[in-house]
Amino acid sequence: MRSESLEFLRTLVDTPGPSGYEQPVQSVFRAYVARFADEVTTDVMGNVIAVRNPAGSPRIMLAGHADEIGFQVRYINDEGLLHFGPIGGHDPIVAAGQRVIVHGPNGPVVGVLGRKAVHLLDAGERDKAPDLKEMWIDIGAKSRDEAQACVSIGDCVTYAAKAEALRGDIWVARSFDDKMGAFVIAEVLRLLSDRSHSAAVYAVATVQEEVGLRGARTSSSAIAPDVGIAVDVGHSTDFPGADKRSGGDIKLGSGPMIARGPHINPHVFTRLVSAARDHEIPHTIEAIPSGTGTDADIIQMAAGGVASGVVSVPLRYMHTPSEVLHLSDVENAALLLAAFCERASPDDSWIPG
Repeated sequence: MRSESLEFLRTLVDTPGPSGYEQPVQSVFRAYVARFADEVTTDVMGNVIAVRNPAGSPRIMLAGHADEIGFQVRYINDEGLLHFGPIGGHDPIVAAGQRVIVHGPNGPVVGVLGRKAVHLLDAGERDKAPDLKEMWIDIGAKSRDEAQACVSIGDCVTYAAKAEALRGDIWVARSFDDKMGAFVIAEVLRLLSDRSHSAAVYAVATVQEEVGLRGARTSSSAIAPDVGIAVDVGHSTDFPGADKRSGGDIKLGSGPMIARGPHINPHVFTRLVSAARDHEIPHTIEAIPSGTGTDADIIQMAAGGVASGVVSVPLRYMHTPSEVLHLSDVENAALLLAAFCERASPDDSWIPG
């Protein structure tokens, strides 16, 4: 991956942005795509919409959600400990003992997700999964007043984990889901800046995906695309205990995953596969017999209906502070989508049959 692109990806995933608090991430996204887009706007929901060739046809919307899972401060007790609620889906087993950053009004504050030590748990507690309601955030304050001097009710909280290389092009970060998707769609605009294309290409860094696909609902309604493709992470199955019978054979480094199923327009699917084959881009087919769990589920139903698709990057350890992927899969996802957009014609029909 080119050094400028890698630095952009690192900055995106290290910038805090739980659902509803995406503004810092969106500032990074806006600054990068402004060089490659004809127009960049931000709507009232906070979606950032960058478009190339806005008068073109067909209208293609690429959606990568900018939000990550996190927490929110809800109560500060007399001892200065913070009680919190989850933003998005968490595994409480993963959360206990993690270092976090509380994004306070005067800057970041380091904290720890506290829970009773294993030595103090009774037998019944040891045998069951912990509950987030039984945890707290310890910032080292001795009283409510001391805590309130640096944090406030409603502040968002993220895991204190930075992006770094594990080995070679295999990287770990806390929020590849799905700032990686926002990165990919920005890279598509960069790649298209050196190519001619008939399509109007909208790269939308959507908000609040983790709490109900909210940003995709409003942005797709406003754009009214002919085609809408969500770019997200998908579960790899290259780890012990993975069930390939239901999850397929998905490995890091095997290329982007192209979804097929009832939420996927058959023409979008076949044209993505054709673009991958013609450009010799490694890829795998992901069978999804029900909802995809991505922005595509809501984009599909915008206005009179949208030809939807999903391109995913294989990921290990989703919704943890240590999400792992292969950079080549990210690069190839951008190459695939750029090829798809470049080949799209005003004469294309997206009607199944």
